[in-house]
Amino acid sequence: MSSGEEDTSGEWLDPESEGETGKRRGADTTGRSMDPEDKGEKAVGNGQAEASGSASDEEFGGEIVEPEKDAEAGEAVGDVDFEEAASDGKVDVQTVVRDSGVDEVIEEINRELVGLDKVKRRIREISALLVIDRLREQMDLGSERPTLHMSFTGSPGTGKTTVALRMAHILHRLGYVEKGQLVSVTRDDLVGQYVGHTAPKTKEVVKKAYGGVLFIDEAYYLHRPDNERDYGQEAIEVLLSVMESDRQKLVVIMAGYKEPMDDFFLANPGMGSRIAHHIHFPDYSPDELMQIAEMMVGGQGYELDDDAKAALREYIERRVEQPRFANGRSIRNAVERARMRQALRLFDSGNELTKDDLVTITSEDIRQSSVFSDTDEEPPEDEAEDASEDQSEETAGASTRDS
Repeated sequence: MSSGEEDTSGEWLDPESEGETGKRRGADTTGRSMDPEDKGEKAVGNGQAEASGSASDEEFGGEIVEPEKDAEAGEAVGDVDFEEAASDGKVDVQTVVRDSGVDEVIEEINRELVGLDKVKRRIREISALLVIDRLREQMDLGSERPTLHMSFTGSPGTGKTTVALRMAHILHRLGYVEKGQLVSVTRDDLVGQYVGHTAPKTKEVVKKAYGGVLFIDEAYYLHRPDNERDYGQEAIEVLLSVMESDRQKLVVIMAGYKEPMDDFFLANPGMGSRIAHHIHFPDYSPDELMQIAEMMVGGQGYELDDDAKAALREYIERRVEQPRFANGRSIRNAVERARMRQALRLFDSGNELTKDDLVTITSEDIRQSSVFSDTDEEPPEDEAEDASEDQSEETAGASTRDS
């Protein structure tokens, strides 16, 4: 079994000695100790059998997003020569940024996400911290691994999962996580249904996330104080332990609406104290939503005629005032339905079609939406789907339309 490989149980196996990536056994990819025995603590996922109720792969309903095919475990780290970047008493920050590809990831975020200027600035600040931390280490300045657990707050469709995936790439390229994968889960993936089920189920998810980022969507649902028989607190206790003792092995990002997340941290101060970076994702403005829509339309090889642009702008202004609006996800769904209506219109026309016919979305294709109805009824079922938390859709494209 090669260095950086998982066994069939999902447990991360450290190499017995110098391996393909040149890392010591018991050290993370930055070379810092990752052995919980140093603190007298027991690691989750150390191969010890639980007393009852071990979780199986069949029970796991979360999403695992692997890094790019050309960024296998250890590869990006191996491309960065930190010793060369820190020599003769000087450090070359740009060499690390360039060789690690961190600048490329930041550029992807800037290019793919509309608006979110404060979010982008925070990601740049965290990236700068990680680069300087590695250079300080090379200069023997006694740098301690920074706390990297994060909280992303905001409405659905504002880019939280996209940024989490990009952050996993940055962490991987600088050697803070081994594999750079994103494991996206909700309460159902962590909390069991009977006594003794939750702890092993949560630990199994944690093992899947080792070497990457564990993204917990709507994390506040883990805490249900009104239900005395709820087992969510068991999952919280496991996560509290892991976020401290195994913080060299994974980074935890908790996400959800801002107010419930604030209440969650108030009710669980130990959790809040382990979160170093709180980043809020604001709702998009109508102008930003229009820009997102035009990017999506153009990216799929379509064009909006002038009347269609006016209709889409009106659609956005109406839709943001209706129930279950989900920012970029609602815009994605609107574009998809406009494509469907255009296809049906052309299908029923019975005419020979030109290239312009095939690429042009008209006002008619947009104004057929029930959003333009003057009734006070809520949107029909297909419109209501905008706000569903479909994780596979969120992470698949890692683009503006995902949250």
